[in-house]
Amino acid sequence: MKSDATTCESRDILSSRWLVFTLYWLPAIAILAVGPLAISNGWRAVVWTVALATMGMACMVNALRCGRVHCYFTGPFFFLMALVALSYGLGILRLGRNGWNLLGLIALSGTIALWYLPEMFLGRYRKSRADDGNAQSEDVQ
Repeated sequence: MKSDATTCESRDILSSRWLVFTLYWLPAIAILAVGPLAISNGWRAVVWTVALATMGMACMVNALRCGRVHCYFTGPFFFLMALVALSYGLGILRLGRNGWNLLGLIALSGTIALWYLPEMFLGRYRKSRADDGNAQSEDVQ
């Protein structure tokens, strides 16, 4: 029988290079690629929103699949950043001339902080319900 840590690791999206590239690196590359392009704020907002929402969805799925601790933080953060990017791109939120640079800085620093700090203090994987001794009472009504 596999240990709980091995089971978590095997279900972790981050253990697959292909999935990491597809769900995280491609969206990040898309965000970087539109940086120097002379496109409207609306189109830039579409790229940023789709990219950040893709990363947010991947994190939330991973949190539910394997209990990866940082995904519980980065998932909502990416969704929030997607909403902010969309709001800025549509002119609802005013961030000044360098708004995209500001959003990029916040997204990068927030991602780094929310990736490392939770796992530094809480561990890599959330304990399963079976580990706390209350699995039967939680599942049985």
